[in-house]
Amino acid sequence: MTSVYAENEKIMVQGAITIDDVVTITQRGITLLDQHQSIVDLAQVTEVDSSAISMLLEWLRAARKKGLHVQFINLPANLESLIQLYGVVELIAIPKNHTIDQTAV
Repeated sequence: MTSVYAENEKIMVQGAITIDDVVTITQRGITLLDQHQSIVDLAQVTEVDSSAISMLLEWLRAARKKGLHVQFINLPANLESLIQLYGVVELIAIPKNHTIDQTAV
């Protein structure tokens, strides 16, 4: 089961982000953005599919509407690859200390 919660001024995502539960995860994240959390830590994400991209984009849209800037940290390699594959690197910034393995794309 996936959980999204606030911890140490971060939004923590734990578990799988797939089409089965992306709507619930997205809504929970937006709720936490209402509490002015701006760093999303994805270190504990275990599985992703392409629906994770739409979730991140929706969080960015919601944050902009609230005048907030969201930073995604500790992206799993497979999520970084999807961001590259879908050509949304300019929209979903990958932290500078991460590099995408081009062979995985």
